Amino acid sequence: MRSSLLLKNRGWTGSAVLLGTLALTAGSLVAWKHASVRKADAAAARQPEPIESVTLAVARERQYRPTTTSVGTILALNSITLRNELAGTVRQVALAPGQIVETGAVLVALDVSVEEAELQAEQAQADLAATSLARLEVLREAQATSQEEVDQARAARDVALAQLARTRAIIAKKTIRAPFRARVGISDVHPGQYLNEGTELTTLQGVETAANVDFTVAQAVAAELHPGEPVAVFATDDLRPLAARIVAVDARIDPTTRNAVVRARLQSHAPAPGASVRVEVPVGPSTTVVSIPVSALRKGPGGDHVFLVVADSAGHSRAHVQPVRSGPVLEDEVVILSGLTPGQQVATSGSFKLREAVLVAGDSPK
Repeated sequence: MRSSLLLKNRGWTGSAVLLGTLALTAGSLVAWKHASVRKADAAAARQPEPIESVTLAVARERQYRPTTTSVGTILALNSITLRNELAGTVRQVALAPGQIVETGAVLVALDVSVEEAELQAEQAQADLAATSLARLEVLREAQATSQEEVDQARAARDVALAQLARTRAIIAKKTIRAPFRARVGISDVHPGQYLNEGTELTTLQGVETAANVDFTVAQAVAAELHPGEPVAVFATDDLRPLAARIVAVDARIDPTTRNAVVRARLQSHAPAPGASVRVEVPVGPSTTVVSIPVSALRKGPGGDHVFLVVADSAGHSRAHVQPVRSGPVLEDEVVILSGLTPGQQVATSGSFKLREAVLVAGDSPK
C-alpha cells in the first residue's frame, strides 16, 4: 500500500515538472515575439516612407463641340455614265481605261456614212431652194410673179435648211465626245460593234482636286446644320482629318430611316470617287470643358478615376483617388465631364503604381 502511494506521488511530480517546463518555454517564446515586434516597429519607424515617382499634369480648360460620326461616300464633282443616244455601228473607239481626256475629245464615233450622203443631197436641195427664192424675189420686184409664189419658195428653202440642220445634228449625236475633263473608266466597246440606243459605254469621273462627300445624319442633327459649317473627313487608311465644309442639306427626310442626306465639299487631297470615309459632324454649340492627358485616366471596377496630387498638412505631395466621368478623346487628351476642376494636378505617366495617400515625387506640371 505504501509503495503504491509512493509511485503515485512520483507521477504527479513528473507531470508538474513537465507543465512547468512547457509554461516556461511558452513564456519565453511570447517574450521573444514581443521583443521581435518591438524591434521591427522601431526599424520601420526609422525607415523613410516610400515615394513613387510620376509625371504631373494640370487639368485645363478647352473648347469642345460634341460630334456624331457618319459613314460617307466620295463623289466627283462631275461624274456620268456615258451612253449613246442613237443606235449605230462603232467606227472608232478612244476609251482607254484610266486615261484622262480633255473636254470635247472624241471617245466613240458611230458610222455616219448614210447620214453624210443624206447631208449632201439635202445641201443640194437647200442650194436649189435658195436659188429659186432669189429668182422669184427678182421677178416679184418686176411685178412678174405673185407674192404667194415667193412665200412658197421661201418656205421650201426654210424646210430644206431645217432638214440639213437635222442631219447634221444626227451626225453630231453619233460622234460621242467628252463633256468635261475626266478620267475614263473600264469599257467594253470595239470597232464594228452594233450599239442599241442607251448602251452603257463607260464612266467618266471628273479629275478636279475638289470632291463632294455625301453622308446621312439623324433629322435632329440635320436641323442644326447649315451650309459653310466645317466637318472632319477621315479616310480609312489615314488618321489625319481632311477639312470639308457643308454645301447642302437635303430638304427631304427619309420616311423609313428618319435620316437626311448632307453634302460636304473637300477642296484637296480627296480619296478616289466611290471611296468610303468616316465623317465627324458637329452637334450642338461649342462648350468649355476640362481636359487632361489620356495617360492620366485610370479605369477600374469602380469606374473611371484619376490620382490627384495634393499637399498634406506637412507639405508633402500625396496621391488621392478621384472618381471622374470621362468623355471623348481629343487627340492626346481626354475630356472630363465631371469630377475635376481646372488647375488641379493629376498624375500621368506612372500613375498605374499609385495608391491612396502614397507619397508622390513628380516633375513640373505639364
